Amino acid sequence: PVRQIGLSIVAESSLPSKKLSLVARSSLLIAFFFGIDKLLGLIRQIIIGRQFGVSAELDIFNAANNLPDLLFAMISGGALSIAFIPILSEYLDKDGRKATWALFSRIANWVFLITAGFAVIIAVFANPLVGAEIGIAPGFTPEMQAVVADLMRLNLIATLIFSISGLVIAGLQSNQHFLLPALAPVVYDVGQIFGALILAPSEGYQIAGFRLPAAGLGVYGLVYGVIFGAALHLAVQIPGLIRYQFHWSPKLDLNHPGIRKVTRLFGPRIFTIGAFQLIFVIQDNLASRLDSGSITALAYGWLIMQVPETIIGTAIGTAILPTLSELYARREKAGFETSVARAVQVLLALTLPTAIILSVSLRPLIQAAFHFDPRGTELVVWTARAYLVGLVGHSLLEVAARAFYARQNARLPLFASAISLGAFGILSILLFPLLGASGIGLSNSLAFTIEAFFLLIILSRHYPDILQQGRPLIRIALGTILGSLVATAALHILPPIPILCGPASLLAGGLIVIPFIRPELRLLLRL
Repeated sequence: PVRQIGLSIVAESSLPSKKLSLVARSSLLIAFFFGIDKLLGLIRQIIIGRQFGVSAELDIFNAANNLPDLLFAMISGGALSIAFIPILSEYLDKDGRKATWALFSRIANWVFLITAGFAVIIAVFANPLVGAEIGIAPGFTPEMQAVVADLMRLNLIATLIFSISGLVIAGLQSNQHFLLPALAPVVYDVGQIFGALILAPSEGYQIAGFRLPAAGLGVYGLVYGVIFGAALHLAVQIPGLIRYQFHWSPKLDLNHPGIRKVTRLFGPRIFTIGAFQLIFVIQDNLASRLDSGSITALAYGWLIMQVPETIIGTAIGTAILPTLSELYARREKAGFETSVARAVQVLLALTLPTAIILSVSLRPLIQAAFHFDPRGTELVVWTARAYLVGLVGHSLLEVAARAFYARQNARLPLFASAISLGAFGILSILLFPLLGASGIGLSNSLAFTIEAFFLLIILSRHYPDILQQGRPLIRIALGTILGSLVATAALHILPPIPILCGPASLLAGGLIVIPFIRPELRLLLRL
């Protein structure tokens, strides 16, 4: 986590300088690999997009990921890590490394067995799970549904590997080791790129005068790349386990006090993550009933929105959580309130202009990167714009939800996620027949924005300064309007060459905005 970002937007911090310097060093390391991961992920998606286009074949691949992703996220992904890392850190501090690894082994054993059990059920019932009216892809043809079921079964292999690898990240981070966990997503991308470059294509790519081999496996090659990447994700962390003297214990022991602690924290979080992931299952269910390429358009639209959301929203949200937790524990109400209010102000200043100016510049950027046909380009452009409507809301939610977790309140984020799920269900049913894939994306944006503001309004009852953003918002909005006008003008003035006019339009609009958000940039960079 880039924690120094969170520390920079705290009004006053009494953290010891030695600890701050350690956090800064770790943060720089993680930020470096985070950037590499994003770059490789974008390269991977460009390769896949140019190879498959906005096609039914890629629809099948994307639909096949849903249930395995849901299973991973709910058990050993984001749901468990928040509950697991604090308990492991506590055991390491009080009882030593041997007791920590004993608890780790018990949790890992349970997670693997539970994941394997659900994986077997999904594999056995894959065909009805795909074809049912409330299943994954009821709108696909029977032939397409059969391929989705096959790919889903293969994806479950990667899910089993991740069930352990995700916990290893928690184990190493609890030992204050960040290098290998930060490197793991990078090598996962490498595995997926191998699948896209070597296993999937029927004709080898020409790179620097050398033609790469091609296995011709199509979308199956992409799934094998995912499995290979998952294996690398785990393998790269094994030296860390050896360094910190990991010893596996073949025990379950539900009465272990550490397991009971993890379970208590894990309960509300699993339902929150489940509601989030269920939205994506519903999305693909609806999109399977639309024109070919709709599921792929949703995947690319989400990817485009997620790049700035992760870099801005997730980074700041993750960075500020430890600081908020310490301020709340010390009952420093003023510091807590100021920290959240400033985070909200920074997020508004960074995400509002990004959403609008990126939407303006989007078409040539997509043309230059993916080389879709005109129909595919338009479908992805409008779906991405629909998702970008929610960039501000998604980013604010990163801070709003963590503010409640810092206050050790997991119930309100759970309730808010239920509101978001209900809002998405209603909005998507109303909008997707009218707007197609972009209607589904817009429903997602509105639902998560509702969730974010619901949590912020509840927080503002105790901390009223959080929503006192009137003057900064007027300044930010003015800069956004001027920036978007300049970006639009650049598109009309410059030659219609996507690789030139897209980035130039984005850059021109961004440069106009910078003077208007300079106070927030200073706020962000102040250490």
